[in-house]
Parts: sequence; structure tokens; C-alpha cells
Amino acid sequence: MKFIISSEKFLKTIQPLMGIIVNNPALPIIENLLLEVDGSKLSVKATDLDNTIINSTNIESESQDSIAVNAKLLSETLRTFPEQPLTFKKNEENNTLNIISDQGNYTISYVNSDEFPNTPEVLESQSITINSTTLNRGIHHTLFAAGNDELRPVMSGVYIEINTNNILFVATDAHKMVKYENEIDANNTTSFIVPKKPLQLLKNSIGELNKEIQIRYNKTNVIYSLENMQIYCRLIDGNYPNYNAVIPKENPNKLYVERSALLNSLKRISIFSNQSTHQVKFKIQGNTLEISGEDIDFSNKGNEKIKVEYSGEDMEIGFNGKFLLEILNTLEIEKIYIHFSSPSKAAVITPDSDNKEEKILMLVMPVMLNH
Repeated sequence: MKFIISSEKFLKTIQPLMGIIVNNPALPIIENLLLEVDGSKLSVKATDLDNTIINSTNIESESQDSIAVNAKLLSETLRTFPEQPLTFKKNEENNTLNIISDQGNYTISYVNSDEFPNTPEVLESQSITINSTTLNRGIHHTLFAAGNDELRPVMSGVYIEINTNNILFVATDAHKMVKYENEIDANNTTSFIVPKKPLQLLKNSIGELNKEIQIRYNKTNVIYSLENMQIYCRLIDGNYPNYNAVIPKENPNKLYVERSALLNSLKRISIFSNQSTHQVKFKIQGNTLEISGEDIDFSNKGNEKIKVEYSGEDMEIGFNGKFLLEILNTLEIEKIYIHFSSPSKAAVITPDSDNKEEKILMLVMPVMLNH
């Protein structure tokens, strides 16, 4: 094996894969990247056994070979070089890969590629194509709300439902929930639960792309294909909870507020609230919202008033301020509605948006107030 590639190009090729590498895995081979050279094409593969990423790029080579090298070592080495062509040469006598640069020569050991896990085969699959911006926005608005409870694995992922005219993303950890919808054209319908890790990797890889992404799926796996990259991921098995059941149907009390004003106020008040419960209190009277937080143990206390537009009964309701901050930070629209039914039922947050294609509903459960 011998190939030439620019240091920057090689680093850009392997960087999206580094998020999948596991430290001290049960199977040591997966600390490595698989390098597969096929003429002028280099494919780099990483896996954590549940997820696999393959990224490809062009190189100067006439070889056809594959080896596995330590991911961290290769990444750290490439990061130190200024932009320049690097020559990689395999030495079979002592199982090493020689790197030749303008600065000098370096040698790293490699492992035979036949030890590297196989890429999963997605048999009897169907596929749809979706715009990367739609996919990115769906992930952005829901990923933060997915849970971490290992006893309820279905809630540790994002539920994705594809219909002929729309795509739906739902995530919840039982304290907060997000439901995101956008219009698409699809020729089949399906639903599956995708773990957080591959979605985060996908989101990082999409970036500012505005391209079509192919999604291939069967009952156990899904593959996202974008430009030169494929992300394979094992789906979470199980039935997603009935998310519509927790959305209050009647919300007669409606508050209209500037998101940044509420966000900044909550940031300040959260400093004074109890650091284990993060409890903040909303007291709504007329067109005034008073937000307060208190930590009795340390005699810390803060309260602020914000001008709002409100129609409904005066109300006092408690929330976990941390969850509210996560929701407000994720929304980008400047004005939002908060719908209340009663102090014991979830508050529903929706953006005041002119975008008819996109629907966003965020929900946060109340907490019992300490009077």
C-alpha cells in the first residue's frame, strides 16, 4: 500500500469519524480506523459496533489494500502538520505504516484489516430522499429533549415518522417533550427510533450542507448517505410512547413574550434557584410575568418582572429552570407563545412563526411549588 494525500484533506476526512471512537472498548480493534485504498479512492471506516461511519476521498495511488491504524494517533499526527502532501507507505515486514512529510519521517503500527468488524448489511431495505436542511432542523430541535434513562431505551432516542407529505421528529425524557414537523414528498411511510449518538454525528456532518440525503432503512438499521459519507446505525427496538396523550388539549391561558427577554431573565434567576431542583416560579397577573427563584439553604433569592401579553386567569406555576433554558436556547424565533391549562399540567411552547411548512411544539412539565 502506498498513497499520497494532503494533510488537511486527510484530517478533514477522518474528523467526522472521531466522534464514534470508543476509549478502552471491550473489542480493542475498534479503537482503530480502517483505511481501504482502491486505486485513487481512499475509504476510512470507524465503528462502535452499533454505529459505523465510512468517509471517502480521492488520493494519488495505484494500490489496492486495507489496514487498520489507531484513530487517536493518526488524528493527533495529522493535526500537527501544516498543509502539505503526505506519503503513506505500508511496511509488511514489521506491520508499520510510514508517513513521509516535509519535516521528516514517522512510523506507526497497523493491524490487519481482516480483524475489523464487517459493515452491517441492510437487507430488504426501502429508501427515501430528504433535504439536509430539513433533516438538520429536525435533529437540532429534538435531540436535546431525548432522555438518558437506560431502563427506558426507547426514550433515549428520537422518534422519526415519515409520511407521504411530512416528516415528524419527537423526543422526550418525561420532563420535556418536542414535536417537530416539516413538509416533504415521500413515496412510502415508516417510523423508527434513532439513538442520539448517530444523530449527533449526522448533525455535525451535515453542517451547512444544502443537499439531498438518502435514507435507507429496514426493521433494524438505517443508513444515511450524504456526498462521500455513509452513516450506519442500529435502531432502538420498541414502541415509542403515545406522545400526543401528554399534550393538553384545552389551554385557555395564553402568554405572548419576547424569547430573548424571557431567556435572559431565566438565566439570571436560575443562578439564585436551588441548584439541585432548579425550581423557578412564574407568577402571571394581567400583562406582567414575575419570575422568581430561591435557595432557602443559602438565603439566595432573585425575582424579576417582564412585560408580556396575556389572556387568561392569573396563575402561579413552577418549572425546572434548566429545562426551560434548554427549550428557549433551541428555539430561534423571536416571539413565542406559552399556553397553560392549569398549574398542574404541562405548558406548551410554540414559536410565533410565518413558516407554514414547519411546525414546532415544545412542552415542559410543571413542578410542585414550595410555598
